[in-house]
Amino acid sequence: MMNKRLIILGLLIFFITVVVKLLFVGLKNIKVDDFHKAAVIFVVDSSASNQQKLPEQIKYLKSLCSILDPEDEIKILKVSESSYLIYEGTPSNSRGITKAVEAFTQYNSKDYGTAYGEAIKKAFEHCLTMKKEGYIPSVVVIGDLENEGAIEKQINWETLPQNLASVKEYIPEIAMMFVYAHPEKLDMVKTKLGPILGEKKLLVANETGLDKINRRFLEAIGR
Repeated sequence: MMNKRLIILGLLIFFITVVVKLLFVGLKNIKVDDFHKAAVIFVVDSSASNQQKLPEQIKYLKSLCSILDPEDEIKILKVSESSYLIYEGTPSNSRGITKAVEAFTQYNSKDYGTAYGEAIKKAFEHCLTMKKEGYIPSVVVIGDLENEGAIEKQINWETLPQNLASVKEYIPEIAMMFVYAHPEKLDMVKTKLGPILGEKKLLVANETGLDKINRRFLEAIGR
């Protein structure tokens, strides 16, 4: 009887040892993805020429914010005759975002110009600052990309690639996305900025191609 108990006890100990070893090896091989906070800088066109599409574009902005992490940070720059910051904070503050865009993107017939160049320059500056704070920065441009108004505030497609390349030296993982512009404008974006960012870090979509772009954007920022 004693021998039988010893045999059973020995087998039980052996079995437990094998299970524990297998669990240890399995857990050791599991790769846990490091979470990196993202900083998304939105550039939103609120000029008179883009007002018709603006409600839909704001809805899209909120949809993108809804899939970000509460630990992420967003900033919203409006674009019209000039460009300035209208919101910064967590992407989960839906009420705060709504109040900001409703207050500062209202129709103004005098806001005909589009200072996209000025806005993207400011977006790059925010990206550099947020990189120092430990975030992975990206820029999302929402609007038609039309150059209107003061020339010095518009996008200079000859110097923008050079500026982006300079920023990329400090932020190798930077991503950019352009949505809601005409395909001809988006083709210009891909031609000028594609060689710098590559396919995975430069995303474009007109209003008919937004169904899968959010998933690709998350991948672009390392999610």
